[in-house]
Amino acid sequence: MAATYLKAKLAVRGEAIPEPMRVRIHRAISWLARAQQEEGDPDARFVFLWIAFNAAYARAFGFEDSSREQVRAFFAQLVAVDADKRLASLMLTQFSGPVRTLVANKYVFEPFWRALRDHDSSGHWEEQFQASGKAATRAVLDGRVDVVLGIVFDRLYVLRNQLVHGGATWNSRANRAQVKDGANIMSAVVPVFVELMLDQPDVDFGEILYPVV
Repeated sequence: MAATYLKAKLAVRGEAIPEPMRVRIHRAISWLARAQQEEGDPDARFVFLWIAFNAAYARAFGFEDSSREQVRAFFAQLVAVDADKRLASLMLTQFSGPVRTLVANKYVFEPFWRALRDHDSSGHWEEQFQASGKAATRAVLDGRVDVVLGIVFDRLYVLRNQLVHGGATWNSRANRAQVKDGANIMSAVVPVFVELMLDQPDVDFGEILYPVV
């Protein structure tokens, strides 16, 4: 789905959308448009797509909240209003292969890296890894799209950290599969996130970070 289509849709519906939501959607579309200029560079495309995703979901939160809780609540809200089950079609059918590959990749599983840093040979991370894989399989079988999204984006968050914090080489051969799969998954789901928000302007996604002043 092209950012130009979403931008035109926002222009038509803009006056009916509350200002914080309109700003949130406008920012997300702007970064989505930038990502769509990077078809030949999956690293750059992934980073710009992550910014678009962040613009869509991020909100002001207190000490009792966490970014992960925000993301999971965001997914639950979107799945609840996705009457056509577009996210289910993407995550459970169209991208079922890349999703399985990503979930089965220990190099985008944070406890693996934590154990490596801490010289932890207990094997606890492997137990967590297996449990996460089983949870993903169970969620797919149960049609729990919000849970599948949560597990997949946990993996993508590790990939995001590797790229944004300089933990990977640009265009490296070492992580091509997960970068390409991650960029492709996000290229498909982030525009749907935005369109669902456009179609449901009354859903409360919280106060935006850094409002226009």
